[in-house]
Amino acid sequence: MKTLILAAAEEGPINPVLPHTSEIILGLISFLLLLFVMKKFVSPRFETLYAERAAKIEGGIEKAEQAQAQAQQALDQYKAQLAEARAEAARIRDDARIEGEQIISELRAKAQEESARIVAQGQTQLETQRAQIVAELRGELGRLAIDLADRVVGESLEDEVRRRGTVDRFLSELDGTSAPAAK
Repeated sequence: MKTLILAAAEEGPINPVLPHTSEIILGLISFLLLLFVMKKFVSPRFETLYAERAAKIEGGIEKAEQAQAQAQQALDQYKAQLAEARAEAARIRDDARIEGEQIISELRAKAQEESARIVAQGQTQLETQRAQIVAELRGELGRLAIDLADRVVGESLEDEVRRRGTVDRFLSELDGTSAPAAK
């Protein structure tokens, strides 16, 4: 140990902060070798990974923008279809209302026609009954007139032709006198 200390003392003063020259050269060669390996193999790999990741991110952003554009387009299309469906529903509702009004007017027209037919049928029946009653009353009135004429005139109106002539003349006179009063 004494020899080491003496050998170190002969070399010169020792700087505790500065390493030996051989260590500096060996460290510098190691650092340059490490720098060469990093520059040759590691750095290109990092650059490739960085470029791939940047491309993925940009592609993802583009895909997201495209998806957002498609979603917006789908939303606009949906809104257009919804507006069209609402317009169609309003048109169908209006058509149904118009058709309902037409059905109601047709039913009213049919009801009025049926009412008019029933009234006309009733009037026809009344006319028929009136004609029957008038015919019955004429026959009865004719018989009463003949009986009365028999009594007043005193002649026999047994002859059918004379009887009819007398009855018809009497009814004509009766109609003539009752016609102005009826008007």
